[in-house]
Amino acid sequence: MADVIYMQVLHDLKKRIYSNEFPDKKLPDERSLAESYGVSRSSIKRALNILAGQGIIFKKRGSGTFVNPLYLKNQPIFHNEGSNLGVTDSYQIDGRAPSIELLNFQVIPADEDLQQALFLSPGDFVYQLQRLRRLDGEPFMIENGFIPIKVLPELGMDNVTNSIFNFVEDTKKKSVTKSFMSVMAEPSTERDRQLLGLSATEPVGVMEGIFFLDDGTPFEVSTMRLHYKYMKYNAFVSLDSE
Repeated sequence: MADVIYMQVLHDLKKRIYSNEFPDKKLPDERSLAESYGVSRSSIKRALNILAGQGIIFKKRGSGTFVNPLYLKNQPIFHNEGSNLGVTDSYQIDGRAPSIELLNFQVIPADEDLQQALFLSPGDFVYQLQRLRRLDGEPFMIENGFIPIKVLPELGMDNVTNSIFNFVEDTKKKSVTKSFMSVMAEPSTERDRQLLGLSATEPVGVMEGIFFLDDGTPFEVSTMRLHYKYMKYNAFVSLDSE
């Protein structure tokens, strides 16, 4: 229950920060926040520590806790608001409506690379999903993912045009909470140009990596190719020992 409480506070504070509800960029003190949310100060402290670790807020000794103005100015395209790392419900781009077009969905045998990445055995099969994501009808991302069938045997055509990570949470009561990602840019391919509306001289952003369930199980190997104008990567680096 304590985990649920601090996560609820965390998500609500993020929404308030993104909505610029703190125009002076200063958050109320921990005691005031605890009273307004009706929770313990330990829950508030835990939520604030996560926000600080993400670079969204910073604490100034003797002055209080403030929203990081550079974070607001350079917000990434995705904001994780739930317990999963998926992006379906995470868009924060001027209220633009997201949608998913299924390009391909099939079952294939896992090759050696997938066996190694997903801890599979020879003879194991995976779902291959190729999807095109849009915002208000404008294409911005091509996804190519591989998910072990034995991890999610319930997955079907009815589920793949919505958030698969949320489907996992609903059916398995597990969350996708960790990932290892590489971010880069490449010359666009003919398929990139066709699906994303790029010209021959325009590049494509690439994010590729592996996602893990909260119990450590490798869940998906994925490559996401983005229209370059949506490619934004922020990093928060802290040398503090705290």
